[in-house]
Amino acid sequence: MTVTLRDADATLELGRVLGLALAQMDAPPALLLDGDLGAGKTTLTRGLVSALPGADQAEVSSPSFNIVNLYPTRPPVAHFDLYRLENLPADPEVLDQLAGGDSLNIVEWAQFLDPRHWPGERLEVSFQDAAPGRRVRLRARGNAAEHLLEALGPRLSTLAKE
Repeated sequence: MTVTLRDADATLELGRVLGLALAQMDAPPALLLDGDLGAGKTTLTRGLVSALPGADQAEVSSPSFNIVNLYPTRPPVAHFDLYRLENLPADPEVLDQLAGGDSLNIVEWAQFLDPRHWPGERLEVSFQDAAPGRRVRLRARGNAAEHLLEALGPRLSTLAKE
């Protein structure tokens, strides 16, 4: 599914829509985000986290230097930024956190992680410039992610028109 968003506010809203839906799931799929610098990955994450209980205790920022930020939301969010890991082997601590089932995992620059380490249940979210806004492609992998995308389909379609 592809959605064209007019601006950063629409990207925040897409994040909120995803966050509300993911919070209702027992085992939410991971979100793997890719796109150029400034494409909207952290903005989407900020919107998603803002929709979760406990968001008032979370300050969302790109975890470029720490690789992962943990937010005290319900469910807890592990926000990864793998930009600095390009051409490096996977860090065992990152892999352990990704494999853990206690958090909703959001991975920026997922393309820098060997695909064999990608979670089986995932929603791949790709950002492309579509001046004046951005085009976002969502691709489900795994049953839970497919059901999520099917359920959100009508809401995502209207979001692009708002």
